[in-house]
Amino acid sequence: MCPTRAQRKGQERADPSRDSGARVQIAYAGPVNREALRQPRAKRELDGIGLLASITQVARAAETMLRKRYRWAGEENATTLVALGGDGFMLQTLHAMLEVGEPRPVFGMNRGTVGFLMNDWRLDRLGERIALAKAINVTPLTMMSTDVAGKTVKRAAINEVSLLRETRQTAKIEVSVNGRVVMPELVCDGVLVATPAGSTAYNLSAHGPILPLAARLLTLTPISPFRPRRWQGAILQDDVTVRFRVLDPVNRPVSAVADQYEVRDVVTVDVSLSKGPTLTLLFDPEHALDERIALEQFAH
Repeated sequence: MCPTRAQRKGQERADPSRDSGARVQIAYAGPVNREALRQPRAKRELDGIGLLASITQVARAAETMLRKRYRWAGEENATTLVALGGDGFMLQTLHAMLEVGEPRPVFGMNRGTVGFLMNDWRLDRLGERIALAKAINVTPLTMMSTDVAGKTVKRAAINEVSLLRETRQTAKIEVSVNGRVVMPELVCDGVLVATPAGSTAYNLSAHGPILPLAARLLTLTPISPFRPRRWQGAILQDDVTVRFRVLDPVNRPVSAVADQYEVRDVVTVDVSLSKGPTLTLLFDPEHALDERIALEQFAH
């Protein structure tokens, strides 16, 4: 026999787990404050941290989200910077700080392509990530070039200084280390000197060796060498000065490139480790730059 409506109502009100059959009391929080729900969440303060972004659409979108979530220090007052973009933007940021002589730690988040110098993009818990980040110090190179007109240019390079032929003809370059000629004539498309941080960039594409980040070494790597055909380059102590002299700068012109800055029609180029301030990059401890470089030796 089916229970009546009154009987069903009585069953719904009773809690069978209670001996007394008392009704279960449901907590009531009162009416919903819809106006409060429409109010934005209070921004989290990131003390002394500034935000920079590249001009790409992806980086700008990430910047908008971060500015809504956190309260940032002005760029001029920031003691640490967050950079949104790719490796190119990170290099631009580091070079800009070197030019004004005020290096600050940089925590990069990848909103570019490869992102070897960047951390993974995540919106949440940014302050905690920066507080727990592993600091990696990088010392740049100094390039001093002189062109055919006698003009001298000094420039820093974080990854590498490379010499490249400007025409269809191969370059002919003399190579000296600490004033001693070690290669009277290198016939090639170019040659480069790379830091440990830059040894996994252009240097690796030119079949140069990968250097551990803590190694006090530089790599000297030829680019498509024709003569001597079997020369694969050299690994040097980082306290040396390497000089390149272009043997025929008029008929076989050569350019010198310090990371992203190019000088055309060079005659001599001196490369040494900078005696200025070092740069500090911040990384999540589980995926820091030194470990990435080490693992690149096993990539296939």
